[in-house]
Amino acid sequence: MTMKATTTTVSPPPPLSSSSSSSSLVLSPLFLLSFILSMAVLYCTTGFTYFSSIYYFNAFSDHHVPKVERKVAFAMGEADEGCVDLFEGKWVRDDGGPPYEEGSCPYLDQQTTCLRHGRPDKEYRYWRWSSSTCSIPSFNSTLMLEALRGKRMMFVGDSLNRGQFISMICLLQRAIPPHAHSIEVFHSLTVFTAKEYNARVEFYWAPFLFESNADDPIHHHVVDRIIRNGSMEKHGGHWKGAHILVFNTYIWWVSGLKLLVRGSLNDKVKNVVPLERDEGYRMAIKELVEWIDRNIDAKTKRVFFISMSPTHQWSYKWGGDPEGNCYKQTRMIENSTYFAAEKSLMDITVEEISRSRAVPVTLLNITHLSSVRKDAHVSIYKKQSRPLIADELAKPETYADCIHWCLPGLPDIWNQLLFAKLFYP
Repeated sequence: MTMKATTTTVSPPPPLSSSSSSSSLVLSPLFLLSFILSMAVLYCTTGFTYFSSIYYFNAFSDHHVPKVERKVAFAMGEADEGCVDLFEGKWVRDDGGPPYEEGSCPYLDQQTTCLRHGRPDKEYRYWRWSSSTCSIPSFNSTLMLEALRGKRMMFVGDSLNRGQFISMICLLQRAIPPHAHSIEVFHSLTVFTAKEYNARVEFYWAPFLFESNADDPIHHHVVDRIIRNGSMEKHGGHWKGAHILVFNTYIWWVSGLKLLVRGSLNDKVKNVVPLERDEGYRMAIKELVEWIDRNIDAKTKRVFFISMSPTHQWSYKWGGDPEGNCYKQTRMIENSTYFAAEKSLMDITVEEISRSRAVPVTLLNITHLSSVRKDAHVSIYKKQSRPLIADELAKPETYADCIHWCLPGLPDIWNQLLFAKLFYP
């Protein structure tokens, strides 16, 4: 999408009149005396303060006054004293229910509206995250919009990040009149606009962050997933200019990877080699951190990385039915230490994200707290991409979606934690 630049023209000051030329001005002794007296009065009333300030500044330079560390961009305060880890805690029931309803947000799609597609239970919507050591502020739509006034927030990644993007705009549109917000799609880029705030919240489809053969936002279901190393700039050009960046990448790395050694992904014959999962994932996170350090101004912008969104495709892993999955799961996993993602990739994420120096990247560790939420997936309650065959209808587990999440639902909690880290880091 081509961004339109707004140019403001400032008129130059008018030229001095020729009659005010110093050659034509004659200063009489009386005029000169009046001028001196006027300046003396002005100095006594205002100048003393100004010159005193200059003296104070010079007298107490950096050698005398301790330096005050500048707060990070968008910060309004700090986390509570004693706040150790926002992401360690437990789920507690919230009788207040979800922050919005399916019918109140026009941007929910057919892949996340579980109640609309026949889900009979609603218990998954009545939970909030409670940190063991930190108080978590409620999501304030108006505050978020004011912070975004004249700015861009961009989510970058796969369909899990798109779900969090949709959650974000559903949370924001509650505080905006219906006529004052809109959404547009430009191939890989989806743009939500809050018109009265001149604010944009965007989603950019890049499941590997690298250039890949899965970059088409619609037709990306490929058997052999190929990435091109060193290609972060291919997508990165679209990320520049965003004031808040929220990255994720995970589920596409799990299987079937190949690396393009040289040439183009458009070549009929490609020079590709098998790529080990952990090696490729580390390559991507490392290059992302390098891209951030080269392109982001830490004084005015913030960068977040969302850890792996867990899956619940095999219930035997949590001690359930050996042939089951998230289908018909209406309760959380009782084992609070259960981890439903690839631990090696989590280790790589923590290690590589922590390497960022020029631009700090805030890691939102949603993996552990989401791992017990086998109850919150879409399961079979969505619009299917194709007609189901008899065998599938007879055994719904075979087509249950245990990767994505219902909305409203768990991604709303992720955005509440993002809100907390943005304003109270």
